Formats: sequence, structure tokens, C-alpha cells
Amino acid sequence: MPSAAERTRTLVQSTCSAVLLIPGVEAARPEQPTPLARAVGTDGEVFLLFPADSPAVRAATHAQDDELSAVLEITDVAPVSVPQRIRGRAWVSGWLTCVPGLAEPGGMMLRLEVGDLYVDDLWGASGVEPEDFARASVDPLVAHETELLQHLHSAHGDQVQGLCELLGERADGACAKDRRAVPLALDRFGLRVRFVGERCFDARFDFPTPVRDITELRRAMRTLFEAASHTSGPSGD
Repeated sequence: MPSAAERTRTLVQSTCSAVLLIPGVEAARPEQPTPLARAVGTDGEVFLLFPADSPAVRAATHAQDDELSAVLEITDVAPVSVPQRIRGRAWVSGWLTCVPGLAEPGGMMLRLEVGDLYVDDLWGASGVEPEDFARASVDPLVAHETELLQHLHSAHGDQVQGLCELLGERADGACAKDRRAVPLALDRFGLRVRFVGERCFDARFDFPTPVRDITELRRAMRTLFEAASHTSGPSGD
């Protein structure tokens, strides 16, 4: 499974929605706390792009070095319609400063020096050390996950439903006609499916080996679908 540091770094560098919360700073418009772009530096610091006239930039401009605390809150929402659609949240707290010269005119780059990190997602809840976050890798599928899940849901719904056959003793309930299977999350280690009915539950289908790109993902998904079509009950999780 991906480590808590990997999951947090992947969320930070994904397209998930994010807001920057600064104690004592209130935004006049709902979009103002949302960075225009974000990236992670080589030392694990988080760079956030804002309009130069935003409340966050004004606060950072007037603050002394390392005195302005802030929290970047990231919310991960499933890209397909499913009950309990929020898949996870991550919080990155630290100290905010301006970095002049990195943004185009009209913008300002802010640097969030990381102090504490916490993730609460489909894998569980865990704190993350800043050093681990700085060294962590981003999941190679993160840039394509939304498109891939939507494609699986719309074009391969029957095959996703057929994965219920891999659940062993749980297969009878999962394969019931009144239960539908929705692809919920995808990473280099496998696919998570939510089986929706009177009672919802998730099942994880691991790939034989972690995938590194879309080509390897296609082979891994084909292996899963073929295994489900040729068996009535090897193990799932």
C-alpha cells in the first residue's frame, strides 16, 4: 500500500480542491483562499500561487519572517457519483512567506515551510513527518486518475461489476443484481471499488506488481478482468 507520506504528497500535487487557512485572515470572496497553482519544492516546502492582491499575499507581505502560520487543507472527492463521495483530506501546516520573482506580473508565489502534516483517507488516518513528505514520490497515475475512473465507470461498468467474482466468500452479496459496483480510487498498487446497495462496502483489487505508467496499467486491468471472468471465487480483500 502507499505510505502516508506518499498519499499526502500525491494529494498536495493533485488537482484536488484546496484552501489556505490563515488565522485572523478572512476572505471577502469564496475563491480567494484557493491557490491558483501549487507545487512541492526539493526540500518539501509547498509553493502556492495567488493573485498579488489576495488576502493571503497581503498577510504574508506584512508578516515578519516565520511568524505567519497557515494550514493548507486539501479535500479529495471521487470523480464518479458514489455515496460518501469524499475520499479523503490532508492538512499541511507551517509558516508562510512571500517569494518575489517566481510569479508572472499580477501574481505572487507564497512558500509554506512545512511543520506538520496529517492525512485521513480511504487507507486510514496518520500523521506524516516533514522529512518523509519531502522524500516521498507522487503516485504515477495521479494526473490520469480522474479520466481513468470515469472511463472505467462509463465504458467498462460490466467488467468492473464482474470483479465481484474475485471476492471469494463475499462474492454472493457483492454480485447481487441489486448491487452496483463503482470504481472509486486508482493508484499504482491497485483498484478500489465501492459496491453500492442496501449496505455499501469497498473492496480492494491489487495488481500483481505496482504499475509505473498507463501501458502497465492497461495490462494490469486486463489481468484483473480476465481473472474475474474465469473464476467464481479466488481471493479478494
